[in-house]
Amino acid sequence: MAHVRARRKHPHHDAPDTSAQFRRLAGMPEGPDKKALRQEVVRAWMPMAARLARRFSNRGEALEDLEQVAHLGLVKAVRRYDAGRSSAFESFAVPTIVGELKRHFRDHMWGVHVPRRVQELRNRVRSAGLSLAVTADDRFPATADIAEAAGLTEEEVRTGLEAWESYATLSLDAALPGTEDGYSLLDTFGSTEPGFDQAVDREAVRPHLSRLPEREREILYLRFFCDMTQRGIADHLGISQMHVSRLISHSCARVCERVEADRAAAGRTAAPDPVGSATGA
Repeated sequence: MAHVRARRKHPHHDAPDTSAQFRRLAGMPEGPDKKALRQEVVRAWMPMAARLARRFSNRGEALEDLEQVAHLGLVKAVRRYDAGRSSAFESFAVPTIVGELKRHFRDHMWGVHVPRRVQELRNRVRSAGLSLAVTADDRFPATADIAEAAGLTEEEVRTGLEAWESYATLSLDAALPGTEDGYSLLDTFGSTEPGFDQAVDREAVRPHLSRLPEREREILYLRFFCDMTQRGIADHLGISQMHVSRLISHSCARVCERVEADRAAAGRTAAPDPVGSATGA
């Protein structure tokens, strides 16, 4: 008959006995002495907090920052612990510290803002997916399998999977896989096309150019479409260069005024009626 060894709780080296200090804290009024005793208890349990922080390392956050978060959770646990409870301080402190670390990752480590509900779906899907591991043919578990294991709908699983892949953002300077010469994601982006604004401006002036007198339209055509100089236009039409200059300035100013008037009228048309909005008309 196999020998069955009795189970014993292994005492951790980072779990000191501070029960006497907690009993003293329970009977002390708030003041410098109680604050000093709390700090003594916190220092005694800091190795355990650091151990818990190391469990969350290699997730994109510096270990020093994780230890600070864990120490914050430890301070909260020391303040909230009731020595009159039957449970040991370690049983109360560990969930408090771990919860603080998880909250840190949830609230501060996402590259984009994700609703808390989606973050929770991501965690449940991740846990279920990792527990199922891979299938026999080395494929990730199917959506239906994850949904059954996590107690979610398939739509919720798909949302969680999308959030799983969106935990961290990709730098625009990051080199794309399979490319050479440092070709980055930024290199795939298009640039602003100046021709778009030019096309809009041309369409805006077109109807007003057609309303100009024929000679002014001819002068503008020769100057801006045929790239003739003012002297060349003057020789072509048999008028002075000064006259050509005045006609160009006058025509352009008139067209600009009409275009601005059109834009102002369009803005007034698009703007809501404050009287109608207030009266519900």
